[in-house]
Amino acid sequence: MTACTVLAGCAAGASGPADDPDEVIKAATQRLTDACLTRQGLVPPRGGPGSRPSGDEDDRVDAALFGTGRAELSVSLPTGYVVRGHTDGCLAAAQRRLYGDQPGWFRASVVVNNLRPEADHTHRTLAEVRARHHTEIADWQRLRAHALAEATTVLNSTPPKGNPSA
Repeated sequence: MTACTVLAGCAAGASGPADDPDEVIKAATQRLTDACLTRQGLVPPRGGPGSRPSGDEDDRVDAALFGTGRAELSVSLPTGYVVRGHTDGCLAAAQRRLYGDQPGWFRASVVVNNLRPEADHTHRTLAEVRARHHTEIADWQRLRAHALAEATTVLNSTPPKGNPSA
């Protein structure tokens, strides 16, 4: 549900080099996921009370957006947590389009987003943990740069219809 809330708060019309890169990528992700959901006859979710459909429709939107069945992606963290994700669903399709390597992005982003908890858990400094994960940080930077370029293209083109290409 958190990713749904994050997507719902995305800017709809970000474009241009002066924009915050995170907002540009979020806006492109929203455009791609909205088109994917719309193609399936579903209404893209928006934030705020009462804005989500209820019951079966909500379940259909969640399944279409986040994927179904057993999660195909998994990263075990030094903290003991395991983070899983799907390769199906509109969000996964948008990530494939933007990052070019959804499994690589999943792994790199999970590791990079959990550097501080790892440092706390292992009683190491953040600098030590960053040094330990220099490969994942480099992958994250490379894939994020790719996503920013793709996002700019998505936002400067006619809105897509249906599922984004992989």
